[in-house]
Amino acid sequence: MNGATAPELVDLLAGHRVAVLTGAGLSTDSGIPDYRGPDSPPSNPMTIRQFTSDPVFRQRYWARNHVGWRHMDATLPNAGHRALATLERAGVVTGVITQNVDLLHTKAGSQTVIDLHGTYERVVCLACGHTMTRATLAEQLEALNPGFVERAEKVGGIAVAPDADAMVTETASFLYVDCPVCGGMLKPDIVYFGENVPKERVAKAMSLVDDSDALLVAGSSLTVFSGLRFVRHAAAHGKPVAIINRGPTRGDAIADVKVDSGCSEMLALLADELSAISVL
Repeated sequence: MNGATAPELVDLLAGHRVAVLTGAGLSTDSGIPDYRGPDSPPSNPMTIRQFTSDPVFRQRYWARNHVGWRHMDATLPNAGHRALATLERAGVVTGVITQNVDLLHTKAGSQTVIDLHGTYERVVCLACGHTMTRATLAEQLEALNPGFVERAEKVGGIAVAPDADAMVTETASFLYVDCPVCGGMLKPDIVYFGENVPKERVAKAMSLVDDSDALLVAGSSLTVFSGLRFVRHAAAHGKPVAIINRGPTRGDAIADVKVDSGCSEMLALLADELSAISVL
């Protein structure tokens, strides 16, 4: 139902235990641009093939990420994230499956969060599996590239993509490091374009949908299959599906309710309405 309103959304979800799938559109009000929203800047995220096959791409990525991850780390949750945490405490939301890597659901207080595409805060070795925090790596990169962040920020405002990739143009001199354990290739623990979400993570997310009565999508265009599969799964099992997103999504045709709206205000309204119903 395109053009649906908040009352129709409330009516669909009232009395249900709701699993939630979120995308980059939920974090725009926190200052992180969306990849595909109507007002999004042009974006060309790096693919896993580029990252693993070309040291120049890796150098560019780590230089930009060295700046971008700090901005993402300092980003705060918005009213939409807080609303979902409120609904979880009220027993309405069973958990959140997020395509975002920004940790804003966890910062907002949500307890059951499946980070479908990983998070920006961890780094993994592709050879031996060794992990370290992004903050630890940042100390090493700063020692190798003193003053790089300050020079990049002097050039102008820093635009940071949803994967913590900052728009930094001068990267040719940046030095990066390999795994301290085996010398293998380090990579942010994020699912890149062209990679598959780990099977056990998908299974955990499917179980969350199966154990819920309905599915709510917030801020995702469902362009990539990693998110669309949950909508199709819920619909195939007769569970109501609601979508809040600014602009069309690939799930509109099978959703029971589609609200074309920003997420923050609509989720805040939904939290007020459904929390009140749940305690009656």
